[in-house]
Amino acid sequence: MKERRLIGTDQNQSQLSGLVKLMKQILAIILLIEFIGAIILGTYFLNYFPTWQEAYLQGLFASVSATTNAGFDITGSSLIPFAKDYFVQLITIILLTLGAIGFPVLIEVKDFMKHSKSNSTIRFSLYTKLTTITFFALMAFGTIVILLFEANHFFANKSWHESFFYALFQSSTTRNGGLATMDVSLFSNPTLLMLSFLMFIGASPSSVGGGIRTTTFAVILLLIFSFAKGRKNIKIFGREIHEDDIRKSVVVSFLAMIICFIGVAILSATESFTFMQIVFEASSAFGMTGLSMGITPELSSIGKVVIIALMFIGRIGILSFIFIFHGNKKDVNYHYPTERIIVG
Repeated sequence: MKERRLIGTDQNQSQLSGLVKLMKQILAIILLIEFIGAIILGTYFLNYFPTWQEAYLQGLFASVSATTNAGFDITGSSLIPFAKDYFVQLITIILLTLGAIGFPVLIEVKDFMKHSKSNSTIRFSLYTKLTTITFFALMAFGTIVILLFEANHFFANKSWHESFFYALFQSSTTRNGGLATMDVSLFSNPTLLMLSFLMFIGASPSSVGGGIRTTTFAVILLLIFSFAKGRKNIKIFGREIHEDDIRKSVVVSFLAMIICFIGVAILSATESFTFMQIVFEASSAFGMTGLSMGITPELSSIGKVVIIALMFIGRIGILSFIFIFHGNKKDVNYHYPTERIIVG
């Protein structure tokens, strides 16, 4: 029962029933995505590798690595050899997106396509609407900001299409990928700071990615907007977000900042790298992206333990991490008198 509750927490399910069916759907979807990606990339890699065995092995590994947030590569230089191959980059971006956007979204899209053939209607949930808009808005935001920040720096001598695909891919890989078409250490500090922010947010809930998750970030923004408007509830898409979800978003964001702050503080004390390199490394670990400015192999034993801890917490999620330590929830049948305090 405890394991099922943990699965339910990780997959944002309020009920224990149907978890086995959900796990089977997730497994089938992820295997299908990886298989299709492997076939497409493997076939295309016949142009790059001498034998079909090596081409399809590279295609399979690249597909699985991109879809599951591993970020590993067997080329030795990530996707830098394909920096000017926009087809490989587009397929990789699609795989990164499918792995990071969240399995509930993919299941609802599957159900939508299934019902559309039978001329029946299906409504997308608030979760799917909110996470999809936030996910692609962050991707677009990252692309635009990279283009602006690097226009007179890294992109100074690049064509418009080279600049666009460099920016698009680096913005996409901050969601969950860890793959790169360039050495990210060549970016300026403002761009690196923005990438760190995107990696801190990470992927969507119930996905292969880490971070505080896109919906958490969206709820925090909506909470600030609603508070500024003098509203007590968050209303969006004709629905109100539950108070428990708002409370969870605040707790997750605040704890994530504390955990990352502690990680950065320890790394600053034990490592001899620049502050920007440490912030980028910590954000990458918490967001489970795997991007690095090249300092990972040079970390001390303490530094590696810190990075491992950030990766573990970022992957399982703050709520699941808290769930590991708390016992059964006990209902309290009484309340104390309410009193206001001064805040802000």
